[in-house]
Amino acid sequence: MPLAGKKILLGVCGSIAAYKSALLIRLLVKNGADVNVIMTAAAHDFITPLTLSTLSKNPVLTRFSKDETGQWNNHVALGLWADVMVIAPASANTLAKMANGICDNLLLATYLSARCPVLFAPAMDLDMWQHPSTQSNLDKLTGFGNRLIEPAHGELASGLIGTGRMAEPEQILETLNHFFKPGRLAGKKALVTAGPTYEAIDPVRFIGNHSTGKMGFAIAEELWLRGAEVTLVSGPTHLTPPAQVNFIQVTSAEEMFDASQQHFGSSDIVVFSAAVADYKPAHKAGQKIKKGSSPMVVELVKTHDIAAELGKQKKPGQVTIGFALETENEKANAQSKLRAKNFDLIVLNSLNDAGAGFGHDTNKITLLSASSAREFNLKSKKEVAADIVTAIIEHAYA
Repeated sequence: MPLAGKKILLGVCGSIAAYKSALLIRLLVKNGADVNVIMTAAAHDFITPLTLSTLSKNPVLTRFSKDETGQWNNHVALGLWADVMVIAPASANTLAKMANGICDNLLLATYLSARCPVLFAPAMDLDMWQHPSTQSNLDKLTGFGNRLIEPAHGELASGLIGTGRMAEPEQILETLNHFFKPGRLAGKKALVTAGPTYEAIDPVRFIGNHSTGKMGFAIAEELWLRGAEVTLVSGPTHLTPPAQVNFIQVTSAEEMFDASQQHFGSSDIVVFSAAVADYKPAHKAGQKIKKGSSPMVVELVKTHDIAAELGKQKKPGQVTIGFALETENEKANAQSKLRAKNFDLIVLNSLNDAGAGFGHDTNKITLLSASSAREFNLKSKKEVAADIVTAIIEHAYA
């Protein structure tokens, strides 16, 4: 068992999802982990320290001081003790304090002192989750190297339906198993392209598309979780790249082609998830083009077809995966692209499916090979990434 003998420090915040912490502790202990729990004062309103202490077989801590004699709960020692710190549930309040270095309770003091990796599983209502301040805090926290365990979509305590449910204990356990277990892709190198490309018309205008890069970033992180050494080549996005990957920021199709070509030959797995512009202006104006009375005509030329050109260089044993975003004759068009670009697998997105394609946190895919097609339900892009990487392993390394 990957968790056998591992020291896990669990932080529990004030949320109705705190009841799941009891189930999580039971799973962790059952899998051989040594669990210590720190609760915020607000967490006591939702679950008792006695419950969590009984399940963890260790005292539950909340305050800096143990008693009136001055003996203290050493947050520095706690942070040094743990192999990993998991905050589940992580409330919006605690996330904000973590992101800004506020240290007004034992949990936050321990977080700021911890030298171990920190994973956090948010739990809150959908409007709190979607609020720009929360999203900004998440970007800061992942930028610090902390690992987000995505909340699920479903019915919330408010009665609303949306994203904000804390991940199930079984999913958190699986994430920790991935973290401690040498991945199936250990020793493999992976290249992932993501995001859009911008093709300049003049210094201020460009041709581009609505890709956010979310799918490619999720795939890069999942490949790393499975043990691969990952290079992520991305066009312009507002996303923070996973801290564990080699990140290369580009703008144009030409720049993406050059960066991808540099790493293609040494990669065992290549995922072409970027939405590369098919055309670019034949000539970029040196100055901003002024608006005139006559129509403006921009001559376009084709950009590099990165997947097709690198597909011709494919070496034996190398696995390549492409994406097809279609609006009609979806499977036929995807199969044609699979053959033309020498892919092993292709991920089909249809813009006719609600919640799929650009700009969403969810996706609905069909995975096609030369001989099969497998449809998946609508899921978070993190879950879709896990399905795609599992399919890669089953195809090439089973």
